[in-house]
Amino acid sequence: MSKRVGETIRSTIQSDSQQFQVQILITPVKNAEGGTEINVSGGIPKLPPIHGAEGFTRDLSPNGLNFRQRASSYHKQCRETTNLQKRRLKLPKGILRNQNRTQETEVGLFQMNITILFGFCDVMWSAITDRIANFIRGKRDQRRSPIVKHDVNSTGTNTIMASQISVDRVYEYLHSHPDFLENYVMDEVELEQLERWIIRKSQRLKKKPEATTTRNGRKTSLSRWKFCVHADKRQMLQDLTQSLQLNPTKNQVLWELANCICSAVNADGFRLYLPDPSGAGVLLQCLEQECKSDGKFQKGHVSIAVYVARTREPVRISKGVIDARFPQNVIIEDHVGHILCQAINYPDGQLAAVLELWRRESETAFHEEDEEIACSYLVWGGIALHYAHLYLNMNQQRKLNDFLLAVVKSIFQDMVSMDILVLKIMNFAQRLVDADRASLFLVDSKNQELYATIFDVGMENTDDSTIFEDEEFARVHTSKEIRFPLATGIAGQVAMTGEILNISDAYSDARFNRTVDQLTGYRTNTILCMPIFIRGTVIGVVQMVNKHSGYFTKDDEEAFEMFAVYCGLALHHAKLYDKIRRSEQKYRVALEVLSYHNSCTDEEVEMVTGNLPTDKIAIDDFRFNPFKWEDYEKARFAIYMFTDLFGLARFDEQSLLRFILTVKKNYRRVPYHNWSHGFSVAHCMYCIIKHSGNIFHSNECLAMFIGALCHDLDHRGKNNKFMLDTESPLAAIYSTSTMEHHHFNQTVTILQQEGHNIFSKLSSSEYKQVLSLIKHCILATDLALFFPNKTKLAKIVQEGAFSWSNQDHRLLIQAISMTASDLCASAKPWEVQFETVKVIFEEFYQQGDEERAAGRKPIPMMDRNQPDQQASSQVGFLSGICTPCYSLLNTVIPETKPLLTMINDNLNKWQSIDNQIEEEKKVDKS
Repeated sequence: MSKRVGETIRSTIQSDSQQFQVQILITPVKNAEGGTEINVSGGIPKLPPIHGAEGFTRDLSPNGLNFRQRASSYHKQCRETTNLQKRRLKLPKGILRNQNRTQETEVGLFQMNITILFGFCDVMWSAITDRIANFIRGKRDQRRSPIVKHDVNSTGTNTIMASQISVDRVYEYLHSHPDFLENYVMDEVELEQLERWIIRKSQRLKKKPEATTTRNGRKTSLSRWKFCVHADKRQMLQDLTQSLQLNPTKNQVLWELANCICSAVNADGFRLYLPDPSGAGVLLQCLEQECKSDGKFQKGHVSIAVYVARTREPVRISKGVIDARFPQNVIIEDHVGHILCQAINYPDGQLAAVLELWRRESETAFHEEDEEIACSYLVWGGIALHYAHLYLNMNQQRKLNDFLLAVVKSIFQDMVSMDILVLKIMNFAQRLVDADRASLFLVDSKNQELYATIFDVGMENTDDSTIFEDEEFARVHTSKEIRFPLATGIAGQVAMTGEILNISDAYSDARFNRTVDQLTGYRTNTILCMPIFIRGTVIGVVQMVNKHSGYFTKDDEEAFEMFAVYCGLALHHAKLYDKIRRSEQKYRVALEVLSYHNSCTDEEVEMVTGNLPTDKIAIDDFRFNPFKWEDYEKARFAIYMFTDLFGLARFDEQSLLRFILTVKKNYRRVPYHNWSHGFSVAHCMYCIIKHSGNIFHSNECLAMFIGALCHDLDHRGKNNKFMLDTESPLAAIYSTSTMEHHHFNQTVTILQQEGHNIFSKLSSSEYKQVLSLIKHCILATDLALFFPNKTKLAKIVQEGAFSWSNQDHRLLIQAISMTASDLCASAKPWEVQFETVKVIFEEFYQQGDEERAAGRKPIPMMDRNQPDQQASSQVGFLSGICTPCYSLLNTVIPETKPLLTMINDNLNKWQSIDNQIEEEKKVDKS
């Protein structure tokens, strides 16, 4: 749809009470360059013409583009433009359909798309209709400028003639009436349009370097934040980020932020106030390198900064202006005329600082816009402040972690004594909170006192490296141990309550004892006193005195609270270490006493000196009865068997005598597991080695014989289960094979005694090998290990895979040989077997008695009240354990056949006795 040029377009305007028609006439004319221009004129019939509304034209440059191809661009440009100062819309050459015709023909044939035309008209007439509506409402009576009225003459061509006001007159009027322009913009211009104007203005100013500074020579704001160009925001943040990278501290962020705000609001200067870290309600004026005291939150001294800090409300005030919140002369500086003061808060609402901006008296006062600009800066600055705070906390935490790591390394690596530990703790504590002196008091719970042997430690060397390496500790004032009751003084109060005390003025606190200062001439100003806990109980108090830089802060409290945990652990472990060290000394004394009483004497050595004639004694017979010989004679037999097997070329005779006699002495006098049993087992092993030829190596034979001789050292007559059930100290040390481990440990203890090491002439590797084999042999006497050993060896033998060259196979046959020797009392002639069973069951009954006394029911074999169980117990024991053991041993070492024969004979006799007992029971029942 199109309109021919020259037609009149009418548009209806709807006001509150009337309707009006607007007429527009579009006329194309030739210009001097040969192109075509369109004159647009219009008016409103029957109304007094309004300034700028009775007639105007519009000038848009197409920049040489083809009109038909860029029609949509014209349409968009027309709609977005509201500047009505220009007169004409220029069209490029060739816009007409036929340029070779006369002007009249061209005019007659010229058409424009009605959408483009109406789009252009809509933009123009939207402003006109708004002003007309406001005129009808009476809102523009005071703002109208004198204009010349013109009649609108409607002719046959529908042309409306309207007079026009020059651009200069409009500009002059607006310049003379800024309030009119401000009110118009505030009432009529949309916010989005206003922001676009600000952006264009900012971009235009960028191209004029002379316009980037204000009249006082200071740079303009990097951004007016709410109406700014994004590039300016980015530049400001980049500058701020670069500055914070160099010094990412809270004070640096605040200082940079204050500078930015000062520049943004064209202030002549600023003052930055920080809250006192001690929490005493003091504001510190922050200069670029230092802070000085300014005032307190207290009645009687009210300043603008203190008021803002208390209320968090912004304040704008000028000199001479009466404000009920402040004294009349609150601005006392001569050069300051106006002040804008605002609080800077952390994201959690806590006060970070107070910013006080000022201008000279010759400058204009601060307005609401300045306050809004400062608030906008604080939004972005708050983010930077938050992350600077996070960085500071992370950095502090890292330093604290490094510090605590050094503490742990120093304290726990070299825990020599309690005094050295206390000294280290005090030196570390001083460096942690930057204190001048430190004292550590320990709690004596028994006497309800605090005591210290080292106190009042001062720092002479501030180099942290000295404390972390080989410490050269600072001076220490010590005389003798000092003690005073709990709840006395500040340290006593902390020990009683378990609460931290942070005192910024010691002399104003009634709990502070001034006597020490008076005696020493030292002046105590600030005190930080912290309790040290372990398991919820106060075990000590650390008192820090006089922080070098101001007061002890909340950060000091938090850091020291974590440090106190390590102090508590260190002190607790130091006490345990002292106890262990004292216990070790007691153990050494007890070992020395036991060694004296449990070691053989010189007289005993003389008694066994000399060889025992063996021409009439078959000592290498498995039927040998050890129970008819006295203990010293058994010792001589043991010496004889050792020298017969190994000779004395590699062994010292005196050491051998002392060793065997001391072994005899360390067997307890229990019914069965005594020296006689130890000797009997050693004799059986001697017979196995003697009759088996050279199947065992020399060191294996040595370990097996000594292991058999010592296998039940210090046996208490109780089995492993009893030790575990009664929670014996031995069971706490050895959780498995409890007594067997103890027997081996006793063997090593005897070897370590002076004059008892029979292996002293062995090489180091031989010594280790023999000790390892002795341990293996002694542990093999635990019947709990016999069953898996028997199963493994029996399977190997059954498969025909046994080999003496296999070390594992050799260890298994050694273990079975040890079990066979340990059970040899069952493989003796019947007379010896029968008597041995009596003493075995007496030991069992003693254990059963103790179990019954402890409230536990003993098993029938250990129940003294069931003697008839002996025969059946022996049948089960011989058939279930002894017979399989000797059968397997006989298979591998056939020379042990006598043991199997005797065990079978004894088993038959015990079965006969058991059958007889069962028949008697049946008779009794009948």
